[in-house]
Amino acid sequence: MTIEHHPDEALLLDYASGALTEGWSLAIASHLAICPPCRKLSSQLDVIGGQFLSTVSARSGAESDYASVVAQLDNAPEENSSLEARQSAGTPFLPEPLRGYVGGDVEELHWRRLGLGAYQFVVPMGGVQETARLLRIPAGQPVPEHTHNGRELTLVFAGAFEDVTGRYGRGDFQEADENIKHRPYAVAGEDCICLAVTDAPLRFSNTAARIVQPFLGI
Repeated sequence: MTIEHHPDEALLLDYASGALTEGWSLAIASHLAICPPCRKLSSQLDVIGGQFLSTVSARSGAESDYASVVAQLDNAPEENSSLEARQSAGTPFLPEPLRGYVGGDVEELHWRRLGLGAYQFVVPMGGVQETARLLRIPAGQPVPEHTHNGRELTLVFAGAFEDVTGRYGRGDFQEADENIKHRPYAVAGEDCICLAVTDAPLRFSNTAARIVQPFLGI
């Protein structure tokens, strides 16, 4: 697994200083759990451990699980990025602390249908500043074209998606805002499962998507 897209240093510095609220912190911490280079950089910024645990009101058990993950640092073995292979081996796919928030792994979640074969799972959090959701997009299926009313952080766990900014596979991290208008689509071969954190509703170009948007909460 080669991760090509990472959080920028400004986000990591905000994380280090405790300036990020819960949803953004969850996205960064989940990326750190599967990205050795960013874990190393984060440790240099004194972010691993204390800052996250002191600023985020995590679900029961998440703090100790997260500390266990980050303690591995660069000693973590190279992982098989295939969802099917990891499930066959009984290996957890979602990293901590995210798995502690949602109460299980991918196949244990109660997914809500979005239409066209896509599903979402809204991550329960204590704060109201952001909304975090896991999305499962069928291979080859596009997401309706949209831009943003605020910030959106996306972290891929399975499969991949492509848009005007490039290709994003497992571990890749995308930051989008009102300056990006895109129509991401899941790459053929495997469903794309990702974490998307937003602080405002999306702005869809398609009228049909705007009509159903209030019912889907996106």
